[in-house]
Amino acid sequence: MMWKVVFTVLAAVLAVGLGTMVGGLRDMDANNAGAMNALNFAVLKHNRASNDVYRNEVAQVVRVQSQIVSGVKYVITVKMAKTNCRKESSNEHCPIHTDPILAKPYTCVFTVWSQPWLNSLQVTKEECN
Repeated sequence: MMWKVVFTVLAAVLAVGLGTMVGGLRDMDANNAGAMNALNFAVLKHNRASNDVYRNEVAQVVRVQSQIVSGVKYVITVKMAKTNCRKESSNEHCPIHTDPILAKPYTCVFTVWSQPWLNSLQVTKEECN
């Protein structure tokens, strides 16, 4: 019993000493399939909620983080910009305006909770400025 306590304390000290937090957010590859699926879902929801006539697209992925919580929580920071495609357009890819005045770039942080075994994705938080 005592060795379990010692091992647990030692593991916690090592984790803190190495700069990681058990169960905390961790940086991950922006090309991860789960993260890309979460981002596409968040952008779709973002565009649907917008009063703008034109679609906004991801201009740059700044940071992708994940955390294991009864599924996976993705925290994705992106730079967004306006396109010349109307929201009801069926174009899969809409080029972003090259003129910054028309593109009106802004940054968003999307938090998406994924539970793949339930086929569930939810945007739990969206902060754009």
